[in-house]
Amino acid sequence: MLIVKITLMISLIWVFYQDIKARMVYWFLFPIIALCSGQLLYNHMALGLFKITLLINLIFVLFLILVVYVYAKIKLRTSIWNAFGLGDILLFFALTFTFSSISFLVLFIFGLIFALVLHICLRGKSKTAKTVPLAGYLSLFFALGYMAYWLGILKSVYTI
Repeated sequence: MLIVKITLMISLIWVFYQDIKARMVYWFLFPIIALCSGQLLYNHMALGLFKITLLINLIFVLFLILVVYVYAKIKLRTSIWNAFGLGDILLFFALTFTFSSISFLVLFIFGLIFALVLHICLRGKSKTAKTVPLAGYLSLFFALGYMAYWLGILKSVYTI
């Protein structure tokens, strides 16, 4: 299990680094994140609950992408691809495998708030301040979330 945890942390940090530096991320990191986090989630719950958890998390992510799509079309009057990157969408789907549904919803929402606050704080120092490296910020947040769980700071991310 240690290999899975190390691989997951390296992948999340790699997504963060690439998105900050180049605003592009290697596609193969997303399946690695999904597989490693899915393995960790599967080890903490029964198969039936695992399937239900993935379904609920997937519905939440699809709903969020739909909201972004509608907002981009109606309010911004542009394509979703001008408002949202493919890497962001791929990371959203990879993150559906991370935690139980309630923990996922809470951490995902706080991850989006974290990304907003971090971007506002760093916007003056960045050359490309108009675009938000959302996949990178969310990867960093979820890496910190996993570390907090493994260090005992968060008590139950798989059972709630």
